[in-house]
Amino acid sequence: MIISSTSVIKKLLILLLLFAVLHFGKAFLIPLSIGGVLATLFLPFCKKLESCKIPKGLAVTICLLLFLAVIAAILLLLSWQIAALVTDFSLLKTKVIGTANQLQQYLFKNLGISTEKQMQILNEEQPGIAQILQLIAGSLKAIFTNFILVMAYIFLLLYYRVHLLRFFLKLASTNRQNEMNEMLHSIANVSQQYLLGLSKMIVCLWIMYGIGFSLLGVKNALFFSILCGLLEIVPFIGNLTGTTLTLVVTAINGGSLPMLAGIAITYGIVQFIQGWVLEPLILGPQVKINPFTTIIALVTGDLIWGIPGIFLAIPLIAMVKIIFDHIESLQPYGFLIGAINDNKEKKVYLKK
Repeated sequence: MIISSTSVIKKLLILLLLFAVLHFGKAFLIPLSIGGVLATLFLPFCKKLESCKIPKGLAVTICLLLFLAVIAAILLLLSWQIAALVTDFSLLKTKVIGTANQLQQYLFKNLGISTEKQMQILNEEQPGIAQILQLIAGSLKAIFTNFILVMAYIFLLLYYRVHLLRFFLKLASTNRQNEMNEMLHSIANVSQQYLLGLSKMIVCLWIMYGIGFSLLGVKNALFFSILCGLLEIVPFIGNLTGTTLTLVVTAINGGSLPMLAGIAITYGIVQFIQGWVLEPLILGPQVKINPFTTIIALVTGDLIWGIPGIFLAIPLIAMVKIIFDHIESLQPYGFLIGAINDNKEKKVYLKK
């Protein structure tokens, strides 16, 4: 046999164990992973500050303050736009309730449910105010706790990066330490380049969607442009979700059919420019992962870690590919998840 059954069983058991660790350890691993990925983004800036004779602790603190300033700026921009959106909320709410009531009456009428039964169903389905407040409080607590942990991990990983590098080098044999050092630098670089490229992509999407939605006369065009851009952190699905929300809200607000068609056309044009112009120029060959692996990584990330898993899927799978490429026994798996070279594939096909 080309591949022994024992070897396959061992690999499957290791894979299952890995998934179990990722699932049951997500409370610890998610903040650590986010902190690690974000730390690579500030690594060049931190090194530059230290080269200017700034103490390491102060340099890392400046990086954290810069990160907080960026988050605050985005939140202020969103809150400003949400405040403008709230002015139309009462009208939007009335239209949504009216549409929901019509749908509810249609369904109940066609299903033959009595008025008394309808009221019973609605009362049973509506959660109490105490339950809603408890859910909100729990969510806010989890978000705040994880945010503090992420900030702590960013600080500690940047501050102790040399110590951690020496630890990984000690794990390798003397003749493999240069290769280990190269692998670690490649892992940090691919994460850094992905985040930088993603940030540039989001800004470009803000501009393109902003121009398109403003020309169409979409209400709160800036808010929906920011939303569509930020959702780019979820490849393939994010932009589509943002555009769908824009279409739905515009339709509820009484948007005309030409305006709705214009929003869909804007999405198509932006996707074309993004796929054929921006991604090759901005992201380039840094994240060498094929689309098939990307989709599997996104779905797996969502199943194991939820929304954080979707955000982390691409940089983590890119790091995993680098590790596979540097370990001889795992190189076939690195080839499997890597970008496809069409010319080589055609040559192999023609030979057959």
